[in-house]
Amino acid sequence: MAITREDVLQALSTVLVDANGTNLVASGRLSDVHIDDAGRVMFSIAIDPSEAQAMERVRQAAAAAVQGLPGVKGVFASLTADRPAGSGAPSPSPAAAQRPRAASQPKNQRIPGVKHVIAVASGKGGVGKSTTACNLALGLKALGLKVGVLDADIYGPSMPKLFGIHGKPKLLENRILEPMEAYGIKIMSIGFLVEEDAAMIWRGPMVMSAITQMLREVAWGDLDVLVVDMPPGTGDAQLTMAQATPLAGAVIVSTPQDLALIDARRGVSMFKRVEIPILGIIENMATFVCPHCGQTSHIFGHGGAREEAERLDVPFLGEVPLNMTIRELSDAGRPVAATDPGGPHAKIYKDMAQQVWTALSGGAAARPAPRIVIE
Repeated sequence: MAITREDVLQALSTVLVDANGTNLVASGRLSDVHIDDAGRVMFSIAIDPSEAQAMERVRQAAAAAVQGLPGVKGVFASLTADRPAGSGAPSPSPAAAQRPRAASQPKNQRIPGVKHVIAVASGKGGVGKSTTACNLALGLKALGLKVGVLDADIYGPSMPKLFGIHGKPKLLENRILEPMEAYGIKIMSIGFLVEEDAAMIWRGPMVMSAITQMLREVAWGDLDVLVVDMPPGTGDAQLTMAQATPLAGAVIVSTPQDLALIDARRGVSMFKRVEIPILGIIENMATFVCPHCGQTSHIFGHGGAREEAERLDVPFLGEVPLNMTIRELSDAGRPVAATDPGGPHAKIYKDMAQQVWTALSGGAAARPAPRIVIE
């Protein structure tokens, strides 16, 4: 039986938000309810930042009420503090809406058992960020570490393809998902939960809720590092990660060309503004060596990311060539760092992983994440 919006609203009307008996639907806090073709229900609840801890109980109750309806395959419920709930205040100006600021720190932000969480990000798409995140995670694994990968690119999940994983994760007790596993890496992606050709037509609150649930409602176990493959850009997903977990640092991936470096610069700036350390910049697709004649070509330029790292005073982790082997093995779900661990390309990723791990283990412990709200 197909679930309807009216069914969801009826269930949510049983959830009380205050001591006066006001229900969630009548409170004016509820966003639009979205139901996709697979029976997943998505909504958000507007709160004031100071209510975050108290309203978490309401969010859980709302999710449970909807999950119990026939035909519901999943629920993504989030708390959003984009504006003070019920204030009736006018919308902020576009300039003000882009200025994140720190507020009171929510409690219990750390993911149990996970020592370090790092983001692999890029200012724009098409620079090989996901392939880099996959092989960087395998490089960390080669150092003897326990590693997980969270695919936070909701609109374009790549990890199922890169790791060659098919099927869906098991649902454990208390609606906790068991991560998939390949090459000794624990992996979670929205790609495991939706059809491969499904278009993710989700608004910001739904994306934020999905990322939060994949962080918090997955049995990660004990991990030395959780590598998060971020979507490109500097929007909701990046701010959600800064808000939802204490990121130990970010790795920025860019090609050497000027257009990519402009966006990489924005990525560095965004993470610095939310007080996330930059672990380094990686120059991807740096050099192409013709497999037939051996001639070296710099298709996207060369050295731009190194120069940008020096200019921004952040570490430069290294260069990854534009190579057919990396591309072919990635497309086949056999990442080069795992299938050819003794090869030159695996060594590049392992060397970069060693630099990242040295920064994580030798530096200060990850600071608590800032609370991101809109001024």
